[in-house]
Amino acid sequence: MHFEILVEDQSGKSMLDILLPKIIHGQHTFKVYPYKGIGRIPAGLRSSSDPNRRIFLDQLPRLLRGYGKTFAKYPPDYPAVVIVVCDLDDKCLKAFRQELLNLLNRCHPCPETRFCFAVEEGEAWFLGDLDAVKSAYPKAKDTALNAYRIDSICGTWEKLADAVYPGGSAELSKQGWMVVGAEKSEWAKAITPYMDVDRNRSPSFHYFRQKLLDLVDIPV
Repeated sequence: MHFEILVEDQSGKSMLDILLPKIIHGQHTFKVYPYKGIGRIPAGLRSSSDPNRRIFLDQLPRLLRGYGKTFAKYPPDYPAVVIVVCDLDDKCLKAFRQELLNLLNRCHPCPETRFCFAVEEGEAWFLGDLDAVKSAYPKAKDTALNAYRIDSICGTWEKLADAVYPGGSAELSKQGWMVVGAEKSEWAKAITPYMDVDRNRSPSFHYFRQKLLDLVDIPV
């Protein structure tokens, strides 16, 4: 099976490029495409923004329609699926999922697609494996790590920054969003190699992993 994986930022790509081989193994192939911010689903499902800006949800209707047409041309023995991975942030999970499903159902033909969410943010998947965080950052502050509640809406990247970044999230925030984004990518590259995909405590990570396993029919 081939996976086309869409994520909202470069740190998500850095993480998934390392995680996917740990989960699906073998003969399966994948490609991860990063975008530049989440944005919103456009009214009428017609984007009015420049595709080169690469705003995730703004471009998603166009992308799914394109995948539907492309996948329809694939031979039966070469199944492919789109995996949409995005941060939930402070959205209602049920309502947001339904909005995305409504979008997908308006694609003709409709590509095989799964929607997965990091609750609240991608850093929740790192914080679901504190051993991995500590392996990557041996001086990480235990008080900050232990204060985090799994998959809570609490400012997740800030919690990780408080544990591993000199001066914490307050100091990192002063550097601006370009630096924050770059630091998030560094966390992904440093922590993900140590992550144990079978023992992660994040429910949203378990959901993502299980969707992949179901698609490739790997028993747990």
